[in-house]
Amino acid sequence: MKITKNLNIQLSNPETKDFLADAYYPEIENELPLVIFVHGYKGYKDWGAWNLMAEKFAEAGFFFVKFNFSHNGTTIENPNGFDDLEAFGNNNYSKELSDLDVVLNHFTKDPKVDDQKIVLIGHSRGGGISIIKTCEDIRINGLITLASVDNLERFPKDEAFENWKKEGVYYVENGRTKQQMPHFYQFYEDFANDPHRFDVERSMEMAKAHVLIIHGTLDEGVNVKNAEHLHVLNPNSELYLIENANHVFGAKEPWKEETLPKDLNKVIEKCIEFINDKIVNE
Repeated sequence: MKITKNLNIQLSNPETKDFLADAYYPEIENELPLVIFVHGYKGYKDWGAWNLMAEKFAEAGFFFVKFNFSHNGTTIENPNGFDDLEAFGNNNYSKELSDLDVVLNHFTKDPKVDDQKIVLIGHSRGGGISIIKTCEDIRINGLITLASVDNLERFPKDEAFENWKKEGVYYVENGRTKQQMPHFYQFYEDFANDPHRFDVERSMEMAKAHVLIIHGTLDEGVNVKNAEHLHVLNPNSELYLIENANHVFGAKEPWKEETLPKDLNKVIEKCIEFINDKIVNE
């Protein structure tokens, strides 16, 4: 089966700024279910083994899209590096939800896409964003969370918060690049301006889509209790735990192998089975 890869498609969002997306799909005549991958904090569309993941979904018969949030710190010129730390510092949840809406609107118009079969897959913080979007957007039939957070109120506390408010910025070191990543105080202000909208727990309870929650039991970034909590909030969801898997299911950046890490391969196979069962063959 021939797989088409349309890479670095430039999308425009008047509410944020231009950003890039990739589409992977098989060359067949049928309309294809649309699967959109939403990266997490300090993530980007070409991180680690995400390209191999995209190929596997396309080979399974899906129109698979991954994209960079407009303010994730990457640029149109360099989608794989954090060249725009000013943009990173100005990112917030409103911008990410706006970008995701642009992605949905763009790709649901593609003639190869079946716009009645739409699935979001959100990793880490992208899981929280995907949960909210699923609650807000009736077009979404399926939601899969990978190592997802169970809330988005993840800000400095107490004295650190007061310092942030006073200084207007706090920094987090990127463990891989050693860059000091800024977070401007507007990030909190955006959240505080609409805490009801950004309530992941409420959104998970209200989500009408089919839901699959995947998490590794040895996740060092987001504790597996987050997954168990999401499952309690939405009892119709399916919870799939991968023993001893970490936050990125065995992947790393850069990923130089030609095959998927074992745990990530398990994740993708479970996702494909779930989408076929709940969305495609429903």
